Amino acid sequence: MYGAILGDIIGSPYEFDRGNKTKDFPFFDKGETFTDDSVMTIAVAEALMQAIADGVIDNEAATKDLIIDSMHKWGHRYPDAGYGGRFYFWLRDNSREPYNSFGNGSAMRVAAVGWLFDDLDTTRKVARWTSEVTHNHPEGVKGAEATASAIFLARTGSSKEEIKDYIISEFGYDLGRTCDEIRPNYYHVESCQETVPEAITAFLEGNDFEDVIRTAVSLGGDCDTLTCIAGSIAEAYCGVPDALKKECEDRLPMSMLAVLRMMVVLQ
Repeated sequence: MYGAILGDIIGSPYEFDRGNKTKDFPFFDKGETFTDDSVMTIAVAEALMQAIADGVIDNEAATKDLIIDSMHKWGHRYPDAGYGGRFYFWLRDNSREPYNSFGNGSAMRVAAVGWLFDDLDTTRKVARWTSEVTHNHPEGVKGAEATASAIFLARTGSSKEEIKDYIISEFGYDLGRTCDEIRPNYYHVESCQETVPEAITAFLEGNDFEDVIRTAVSLGGDCDTLTCIAGSIAEAYCGVPDALKKECEDRLPMSMLAVLRMMVVLQ
């Protein structure tokens, strides 16, 4: 999950269209830190690892309960991480009911799902569960499933062309535009349908992990989430340089780092 968290950290200073849409920018000179994307990525990962350890990962209701509990726990631990309005109220009220969102929060937090399971059907099923606890709109679910599927395919040896073909055929996203075509008119938008395909396109065009991150940031928009999603797929495809892993670890509190390191053990 280093890729997702690094994407969040590196993209966060440029959120809300604060960048100048270039790939030429310093990675770590603006006091970069994690946001809600990383907090919820950690929350979902911890919940799924607990469900596996407890032997309830095949039980939808039990797994969803663990996800909700973990999201509440981590959300209350980091209440000012930059949550979207509806999700913030869901956390504040300790709600256990979804609210039909198609926001990109479902895709930004799903990275662990792409790593924890041995087949694509289970990956998609559990990704759907992680979305439905809040983002139960079909577009929200689709964004989570597509992201987790891309991670699974990337880590199990599929080519970029195979990943692209699968995402188009299964989810209907338009991956025919280049980043140069997307960039000029792309703006801050927080829906899955206007974040996930752009993030996947950045992954497809990037030459290595760093280039994927720079390409995603250069698009602008909801930059921390866009880059979180792109980075999560890029890590599965080409890995993360050790120096960037160290930068990531240096910016996380020990509680989050412990979950990340447990994920590494299970991968």
